[in-house]
Amino acid sequence: MTKQEWKNKTVVTEFILLGFGNGPELDSLLFLMFLSIYIVTITGNIFIIVLVVANRHLHTPMYFFLGNLACLEICYSSNILPRMLLSYLGGDRSISVNGCFTQYYFFGCLGVAECYLLTVMSYDRYLAVCKPLHYPSHMNSKLCLQLGAASWISGFLANSILTFLISILDFCGPNEIDHFFCDSFPMIKLSCSDSHVAGLVTSAVAGVCSLPPFFLTFSSYLYIIITVMRIPSATGRKKAFSTCSSHLIVVILFYCSILTVYVLPHHDTKIPPNKVFSVFYTILTPLVNPLIYSLRNKEVKEALRKQ
Repeated sequence: MTKQEWKNKTVVTEFILLGFGNGPELDSLLFLMFLSIYIVTITGNIFIIVLVVANRHLHTPMYFFLGNLACLEICYSSNILPRMLLSYLGGDRSISVNGCFTQYYFFGCLGVAECYLLTVMSYDRYLAVCKPLHYPSHMNSKLCLQLGAASWISGFLANSILTFLISILDFCGPNEIDHFFCDSFPMIKLSCSDSHVAGLVTSAVAGVCSLPPFFLTFSSYLYIIITVMRIPSATGRKKAFSTCSSHLIVVILFYCSILTVYVLPHHDTKIPPNKVFSVFYTILTPLVNPLIYSLRNKEVKEALRKQ
């Protein structure tokens, strides 16, 4: 962009998040729906954290990671939903440029951390089912702390470079983001400067942070299924698979929605499919996590009855 062209441009100081549409009736409906989801999400995940901390029978590697996942889901939802609720309540869908960068930074960090944490949880279930005799010595408290810390730290480091690359781009109009939160590609699309490098690096980092955890998680469950199928009794197979079925449901929901968002082509529709499927991994996964673990897990039920 030449100096003269730059002078004719207006520097953007805020973005407009278009969300899912406009209209008083639609806004009221969406506000009530997302408010209910947010309350259930926060309450359910806090319930899991308190239960895991308070009950000594749940002081095991599996529930240590579950407590970390619940904490992550609280942060994940609180990064997106409160801003959405305010926009539907007051009608103001604007967000400052710095506020948008901040939201994207924490969204990306927590998203990457969840990928790694789900992989760690699948490894824990692999050891428990496939190598039960070695499980106590392999998955000790020191390793649990290291794996948990590595998941969080890796997430926050991975998205730092992407946020920096996007933050140094020039934004001079238009300023409408066709999404319900600040994400990388919708923001890059609005840049009036050369965003080729930022787009390539974003794609590369997204691939590195999502595909290896996906394949490692898939491999863990493949070995688990093979091991379970070798158990002679149907009762034994059912008992073994029940220890990881809840985690498998969460993983399927999380990764299928992410892969769908990246695989589906862009469509010229009122509400793009990518925006709809983004709801699954940003809003519904944190919601169903406590529901699945509390309703389907026998140990959680027993711990709750003893309280």
